[in-house]
Amino acid sequence: MLDFYLFPISYAFYTFPIAAALFTLPFLIVQYRRHGYIHKYRALILYLFLLYLMNAFYLIILPLPESIHNSPPKAESYAQWIPFHFVTDIVRETAVRLASPSTYIHLLKERAFLQVVFNVLLTVPFGMFMRHYFRTRWAVCLLCTLGLSLFFEITQVTGIYGIYDYPYRLFDVDDLMMNALGGMIGFVFAEWLGRWLPRIDKLDEHTNLSQKRVSYTQRGIAFLFDWAILLPPFAVLSVVHVPYSYVLIVVAYFIVLPYMTNGLTAGKWLVRIRLKGQGERISLRELTARYGLLYLLAGGANVAFIRSGVHAISPILMMLFALVLFIFNLAIAIHFLRCLFNRNRRLIYEEKSGTYHIITAKSEQARTTP
Repeated sequence: MLDFYLFPISYAFYTFPIAAALFTLPFLIVQYRRHGYIHKYRALILYLFLLYLMNAFYLIILPLPESIHNSPPKAESYAQWIPFHFVTDIVRETAVRLASPSTYIHLLKERAFLQVVFNVLLTVPFGMFMRHYFRTRWAVCLLCTLGLSLFFEITQVTGIYGIYDYPYRLFDVDDLMMNALGGMIGFVFAEWLGRWLPRIDKLDEHTNLSQKRVSYTQRGIAFLFDWAILLPPFAVLSVVHVPYSYVLIVVAYFIVLPYMTNGLTAGKWLVRIRLKGQGERISLRELTARYGLLYLLAGGANVAFIRSGVHAISPILMMLFALVLFIFNLAIAIHFLRCLFNRNRRLIYEEKSGTYHIITAKSEQARTTP
């Protein structure tokens, strides 16, 4: 019986790194947008919640039938609607006698009893997460637990939504009831456990965002989002042969737009950061110096190399250009790595322009849009 449960749990741990990788980018965006930074305890709880959900789901659906063309279950109905029917199953299958306490130990070996215990324990962590992290009331926790349980039951009785010809497990109203009980037990237990754990709603209470350093991860997400927006129009302008399309896009998006929004682009707005200069408002000179070095010089050299290949310049010039560009990019990469591992060092385009990133307050984000 124990192996029956250990098998799906092992699969959950094996596949957790993949799920965590897919979960990380949305998680970072939401956390940066909501809080302005990543709190390690908040991140730990959310990843544990993801791991729990994976374990619970695998425990419900595994093991799978050998073929999608499975045989119908040997049952008159695909659903069991009689509440507390598990009591009848336990009485029928167990060797326990009420008058003989020495036989009670046999309950721990009976499938019907262990199935009830499993259904209760399955959602105990869910109730704990709902109370401790999401700070829900008991009624909300109960409804969410029932919703989770109903999702599990529907997944089973539909053969994973039609993937299998027939259900390989049946819908059981007792499972809903026991799952709901487990969620409520977890909800109550979380109140006791919360005495020794940090309160989620108090984590940011003594955090001064103005003193927090903007991480390279936060900046990297802003960079990816900005260029995800810019690449389609850049491709269109290149196809229709608009002269200096790269320069036009860089100037419009990274110089003019931040000047109008006082340091914001769409990507920076998404993760709650903005550029700051030496004055109250960032200047055109500062923006031109920063993005002139970053995108017009460094980025422009790489774009020019690509275009030179398209226009088929002399092979000797192409090789020379490639060698110079390789040395140039290598120097930039080394400089970036040195700044990455030494927080006291600043990127050259930041140092020359006198600009840097700050985390914006929620009130400021509400007033300003990119």
